[in-house]
Order: sequence, then C-alpha cells, then structure tokens
Amino acid sequence: MSDADEIEDSAAPLVEHLRELRQRLIRSIIAFVIGIVAAFTVAEPILQFLLVPIEETLRELGDPSPTLQYTSPQEYLFTLFRISMVFGFALAFPYIAFQMWRFVAPGLYRKEKNAFLPFLVASPIMFLLGASFAHYIVTPLAMAFFLGFADVSSIFANLLGRVAEAPPDVLLTEPIPEPLIVPETEEGVRITFFGKVNESLDITLKFIMAFGLCFQLPVLLTLMGKAGLVTARGLGKMRKYAMVGILVLAALVTPPDVITQLILFTAVYGLYEISIQLVKAVERRRVREHREEGVLGPDEDLYDFEGDDEPEEDAKA
Repeated sequence: MSDADEIEDSAAPLVEHLRELRQRLIRSIIAFVIGIVAAFTVAEPILQFLLVPIEETLRELGDPSPTLQYTSPQEYLFTLFRISMVFGFALAFPYIAFQMWRFVAPGLYRKEKNAFLPFLVASPIMFLLGASFAHYIVTPLAMAFFLGFADVSSIFANLLGRVAEAPPDVLLTEPIPEPLIVPETEEGVRITFFGKVNESLDITLKFIMAFGLCFQLPVLLTLMGKAGLVTARGLGKMRKYAMVGILVLAALVTPPDVITQLILFTAVYGLYEISIQLVKAVERRRVREHREEGVLGPDEDLYDFEGDDEPEEDAKA
C-alpha cells in the first residue's frame, strides 16, 4: 500500500468523526433555539418568580406596592430574552447532553460508560439543588442586607399621609400632584430606592449560577477520584487550603454580610467533606475489585487509608 493510501485510510475515520460532531452540534443548537422560544413564552412569569426575594424584602421594609423600573425602551425586552437564553439552555440541556454522550460513548469501554453515566445524571441535579439554595436562602438574605441601608418606606409613608389629608374631590377627580410623591426634607438630600429590572435580575442570576457551580464540587472531585487524578488522603491534607479558598470565594460572590458568607462557607465546605467520603468510597471499591480479580493480594492496598475516620472494610477474596 502506498503512503498516499495510508494517509487517506487514516483520514477517513477523522472525517467521519468530524461529520458526526457537526451533525450533533447542529441538533444541539436547534434544540437550544427551541428551548429559547419555549422559555420566552413564559419569560414574564419566570421573571416574577426570580424577583420574589426582592419583592418580599421591599414589603418587609414598608413598601406596600414593590415596583421596579426600566430606563430604556429595549431594556425590558432584553431582560426577557436573557431569561429565555438561560432557561432555554436548561430546557435543552438533557437533549444536548444526550447528543454529546452519543458522540463520546462509542469510544468508551462498557465499564467506562457505566462509570461516567451517573455523573452525567448527577450534574444537573446538583446544579438544581445549588440554584434552589441560592434562590430560597442566599438571595433573600443578600437583598435584606443591601436594601437594609435604603430608605424605601419613608416615601410611601409620606405619600399615604399626604393623600389621606387631601380633599375628597382631589382624590376622585385629579391625579396625585408631583409634590405629593417627593417627600420633603428639612436639610440634606433624601436617598431612596428605585430599582431597575435588569440590575435586580443580574444579582439573582449571579447567585444562582455561583451556587449551582459550587454544588458541582462533589461531582467533579468524585469523577477525578474515579480517574485517579485525586485521592481521599490528598484531599484531606488540602483541607486548610480548601478552607482559605472557600472563604475567599464567599467574600467574592456574596455581599459583605457575615451571615451570608458563613452560609456559603458552610455549604461549600460541607460539599468538600462529602466529596472526600465519596472519593474514599471509590477507592475502597477499586481495591475490592482488584482483590477479587487477583491483581492485589489480601494484604495489599492501592491507597494509604491510615488515619481514616472509619476503619477499612475490605472484602476478602
């Protein structure tokens, strides 16, 4: 066979793989577009749901009718489109993951497929848990902290008091004059809160993405442990560095509120400890399998379990 024929034979599988990859990427993009369109039809209810923490905080601070504003004609539309992209990708993710799996799976052994598939399922579940944790716990605390400095109740109390003093004919026949909306001050400038839709949504989405990604820690470390890239003992020795890194992360992605930072630190460090136990379980299972296959003797180990919190329980061949 000539050198040219050998080159053509080796190039043919690569071309086939690239063609398949293109087809699966096109299908994934189409699914993503369909997800965007589907999410756009319910973008306004989703926006209302995402803004629940700021609404509840404003009501607690004395605002009887929470209101957010937009300052440019296209801002509200772009806000809905942004929501549609995020949630459209979430809707399309199962199909996109399936397409990527169909592309990668033929190159994996059966044992590798069985090992990788659970992580593909666990990843979106952990992201959903992190996003829920951010929306229902962290975001309300952050909003209470931020808005606690703003005087959002005085303008409404002042307005309601002035309306109550106004003559009935003014209330029934004339709109509220502008001076009734702006509270008077004896000195200085009154600072109050007039929130923008896109900026308020930006804070909520940042928390959701940050915590969703942080909750991927057990999935990532367990997968790395299964690949032999990390060990439980090595992760245990890195605890002090992990604590410092998590504290820095908490300072960056949360407001300067000790309570919120403590919640994030506790959650992420707890996930780190869970990851160590999951990696340890992976290692012990690998040792048992090697002993059953005769690769290791009854008294041999692949890992040093000395110093574990729990005694090693190995299955004897």
